[in-house]
Amino acid sequence: MSKRDYYEVLGTPKSASAAELKKAYRRVAMKHHPDRNPDDSSAEEKFKEANEAYEVLSDSNKKATYDQYGHAGLEGAGGGHGGGGAGNFSDIFGDVFGDIFGGSGGGGRGRGGPARGSDLRYTLSLDLEEAVKGATVKITVPTVVSCKPCSGSGAKAGTSASNCSTCGGVGQVRMQQGFFSVQQACPACRGKGKTITDPCGSCSGRGLKEETKTLSVKVPPGVDTGDRIRLAGEGEAGADGGPSGDLYVQMSVNDHEFFQRDGKNLYCEVPLSIFDACLGGDIEVPTLDGRVKLKVPAETQTGKLFRMRGKGVVPVRGGTSGDLLCRVVLETPVKLSKSQTALLEELRDSTKGNKHSPKQSTWFAGMKNFFGEMKL
Repeated sequence: MSKRDYYEVLGTPKSASAAELKKAYRRVAMKHHPDRNPDDSSAEEKFKEANEAYEVLSDSNKKATYDQYGHAGLEGAGGGHGGGGAGNFSDIFGDVFGDIFGGSGGGGRGRGGPARGSDLRYTLSLDLEEAVKGATVKITVPTVVSCKPCSGSGAKAGTSASNCSTCGGVGQVRMQQGFFSVQQACPACRGKGKTITDPCGSCSGRGLKEETKTLSVKVPPGVDTGDRIRLAGEGEAGADGGPSGDLYVQMSVNDHEFFQRDGKNLYCEVPLSIFDACLGGDIEVPTLDGRVKLKVPAETQTGKLFRMRGKGVVPVRGGTSGDLLCRVVLETPVKLSKSQTALLEELRDSTKGNKHSPKQSTWFAGMKNFFGEMKL
């Protein structure tokens, strides 16, 4: 029975590169492997045929002979007789699944090396004055640090870790699952390649210890709730000498007695007596830099907003300073004496009419119209 062309078996052209031949062999071999087709006798023959084809075409000398003379050129040359077998199949697929499951086929702990420590987050509460003007604040942070007695190795001082007997120190083990050969981290040493027989008494062999540390955080002027500062290397220490993580300090600005903040502007409410509202005058208002005088014109109505330029916040990322906006709220006099009440009654009687309360007169006129339309 004549043999099929090896390039036809793998489904590749004669000009295929070594990488393309290897990829094609993987595809055909996986499709027809006996373990995947236990009830198909023809699959085993196709699998052997693919092995034979790849054994020849993956060898540069045999490939050159085959390309020139065909199957006849391989007679008696030790090729073309199905010398591959399922063992070769698992080897050729081993590198694929090693990549998927983290195996490296080499020594050490694989590609990653010692693990980086975890990042930490700390929420820092600030008063508005500290957030606007900046401050240096000390914080105490619980963290994980490298154990000093064993220098982070986990082994008792004067001793050292030894090669893992399960993986021989490479940190990886190969597992055969049917026709798959998979590399994974060694379960005995967890991929480290080393085991500790005499652990450090201070850290119980972890190489790390839980501690608290005090840090000074320089808060720049203008920060607001949600802003954060990154302190590089102040997070948890990495295992086995790995680099430390970072500490992220997140700002949370407390409510203020007088001010509300909206971006770079500040807002506040200022009580205004009815007499100052009517006659006008200077009143004191608070700012973050101290008290200042605000000139209130005569006949000021409640709710009027006064803008004090430059009395707000300079943004943390730069730019012009915001403003302070003061909203005046009329305050009704309380605990009046009889004479004061009489004076107010006299004033009320003397101010009856549209010209003294135009807004009130307009409002009452609108109300009458409203109820009149309802009767219709």
